[in-house]
Amino acid sequence: MLEMGEQAGVTTAPAAGSAWTYETASAVYRLPFNDLLFKAQSVHREHFDPNRVQLSKLLNIKAGGCPEDCGYCSQSSHHKTGLVASKLMDVETIVAEARKAKDAGATRYCMGAAWRNPKPRDMDAIVEIVGAVKALGLETCMTLGMLEREQADRLSEAGLDYYNHNIDTSERYYPKVTSTRGFSDRLETLEHVRQSGMKVCCGGILGLGETERDRVEMLVTLANLTEPPESVPINQLIPIPGTPLADSKRTDPIEFVRIVALARIMMPKSYVRLSAGRTAMSDEMQALCFLAGANSIFIGDTLLTTANPEDSTDRRLFDRLGLQAT
Repeated sequence: MLEMGEQAGVTTAPAAGSAWTYETASAVYRLPFNDLLFKAQSVHREHFDPNRVQLSKLLNIKAGGCPEDCGYCSQSSHHKTGLVASKLMDVETIVAEARKAKDAGATRYCMGAAWRNPKPRDMDAIVEIVGAVKALGLETCMTLGMLEREQADRLSEAGLDYYNHNIDTSERYYPKVTSTRGFSDRLETLEHVRQSGMKVCCGGILGLGETERDRVEMLVTLANLTEPPESVPINQLIPIPGTPLADSKRTDPIEFVRIVALARIMMPKSYVRLSAGRTAMSDEMQALCFLAGANSIFIGDTLLTTANPEDSTDRRLFDRLGLQAT
């Protein structure tokens, strides 16, 4: 007799000590939907309280003017989106916003700057910002583009908890999304972050025109890193006028939930975060994502330059589902 959540010839994890392969991960992804969610929720309960969701807040501390040409991004200098570039925010403004986020229930504060990589002249200010936000009792996360090892070490020494650097999609499809840097550049930064002692936040975006195989291979890459990321954001593309991907089709909701479930199974100890695109998700779709093992969201009505559900909307959904923020 087959175990619950398995089919003949299908395993739900690689053998102990073995890496995930596309074939093994794909077999899990293609399980009957009920079996997949049962497996994902079972794995989730082994490592997390199934009714608690971690809240993060994301602030754009330096907007626009990025020299990268990522096809989805409103902040690229290559795209005509109407976004006006700004300078790095001063530390007092950032701390005031972080304090508001903490009062709203956030436990992790994420800060993003639209850079290809931070310049040496930026590092003193960034270090000061990290220290000031940590002094509020918040976990800190930053996304500043690519990092040299020395920069990663300095951020770690400043007390930065997480560094975000998404791989976006599979290695095969990546050149169709970005041409100004390679997939290997992404992996190099992740290795610098890991070696520095910081935690890794790394995920991807669904809806870039990628195939099912690309989505699964993206997760295989993440799960097979030296250590899987402690935080895995799963984004649903928000098509932005003026970007090359402005006319992209929305990802099928069931396929999105399947990827969330697969991420939970492949990286059982990681936080799996519903990130960009929640404004286009119904309450029912988000509920399925939580059932599939998602246990972190961004709060606040803005994510960098795009809309996000208001806090009151999230509170109503949490009340309906019996979820608690942490």
